[in-house]
Amino acid sequence: MEGLVLLNALVTRLLFFLHSLIGVWRVAVVKKEPRYWLLALLNLLLFLETALTLKIKRGRGYKWFSPAIFVYLINIVPSLWILEVQHGNQYCGSQSEELSQNASSKEDFNQTLMSSEDAHGGDSLIETAKVFVNNLSTVCEKDWTLGLHQTFLLMLIIGRWLLPIGGTITRDQLSELLLLFVGTAADILEFTSETLAEKTVRNNPGLVYGILCVWTWSMLQFPLDLAVHHVASPLSLRARGFPSLFFCQYSADLWNIGISVFIQDGPFLIVRVVLMAYFKVFNQMLVFFAVKNFLVVMLHLYRLVVLALGARASLRRRPEDLKGVRGGPAEPLESGVSPGAWEGESKEDVAVPLRASPGTPEDSPCTP
Repeated sequence: MEGLVLLNALVTRLLFFLHSLIGVWRVAVVKKEPRYWLLALLNLLLFLETALTLKIKRGRGYKWFSPAIFVYLINIVPSLWILEVQHGNQYCGSQSEELSQNASSKEDFNQTLMSSEDAHGGDSLIETAKVFVNNLSTVCEKDWTLGLHQTFLLMLIIGRWLLPIGGTITRDQLSELLLLFVGTAADILEFTSETLAEKTVRNNPGLVYGILCVWTWSMLQFPLDLAVHHVASPLSLRARGFPSLFFCQYSADLWNIGISVFIQDGPFLIVRVVLMAYFKVFNQMLVFFAVKNFLVVMLHLYRLVVLALGARASLRRRPEDLKGVRGGPAEPLESGVSPGAWEGESKEDVAVPLRASPGTPEDSPCTP
C-alpha cells in the first residue's frame, strides 16, 4: 500500500512537471528568446515540495491544503499569462497557407519515417522527434494557448484525483470535491475564452491584465479542501452562543458559499458587468453568463440566510430542552453525577462530563 501511495505521488508530480515544461517551451517559441527558458527554474519548487512530502508525509497529502497543486499553479500560471498577453499579437495564417504547411510537414514526416526504417539508428529517432515537434509548431498559436488552458484545468482535476488522500478527507469527500472541480473548471474556461476573445478587450492591455488577475485569483480555490470538510459541533458549543454554533455546524457550507461569492462567481459577475456597462461589450453568451453568476450569488446568499435561521432556531429550542431536563430525574447531570450515585450505586455509574462529540477532531477549532 505504501508503494502505491509513493507511486501516485511521484506520477502526479511528474505530470505537473511535464505540463509546466510544455508551457515554458511554448513561451520560448512564441517570444523567440531563450531567456524565457528560465521560467523552468520554477520547477525547483516542485522538486523541493516532492522531497519534503516524501520525507515528512510519506507521499500523503496535507490537511485542508494541497501544496503540490499550489506549486503547480506557480509553475504554469506565468507561462499562460505571457501567452495570453502575446495572444493579441499572434497571427494565424489563412486556411490555404495552413493546408500547404500541413501538407509539406506531412510529406517531411513521411520521408523521415521512411529514412528511419532504412537506417534503424538512434539518429533517425532524433530526426523523427524533431519533425514531430516542427509539426506541432505549425499549429496556430491561439489554438495552442486554448489547448494549454484546457489541459491545465484537466490536469488540476486528474492530479487531485491521483494525489494520495491525506489529513481527514475521505474518499466520499474527495469525490464531492472532484465534482466541484469539474463544474468550477468549466466555468473558469468559459470566462477566459469568452471575455478575452472580444476585440475591445484585446485592444485594452489594462483590461487584459485585470481579467487575468481575476482568473489567477479564481485558481486559488483548487489547492483548498475546505469546502468538503464537515466539522461536528459538540453540545457545549451551544452555550457559547450563535457565532460558535453557526460557524462550526455549517463550516463546509460556509466555505463553499465564501469560495463562490468571493473567489469565483462574485468576481466573474463584476468583470462581466463592467464589460457591459462601461466598455459597452455585449454578446449573447456574455449576458447569459452574467445572469448565471448573479443567480448563483443570490442563491448562495439565500442559503446563507437559511442556515443562519436554522442555527438560530436550534438555539431557541435549547432552553426548552434544558427545562425538560431540569424537571426530570436527569437534573443532577449538570453537576456531573448521575441520580443513581446518590442512592448508593457504584462509581461506574457516575456520569463523565461531556467534552466533545466523537466526530470532532482533537485539533479542530470547534473543540471546546
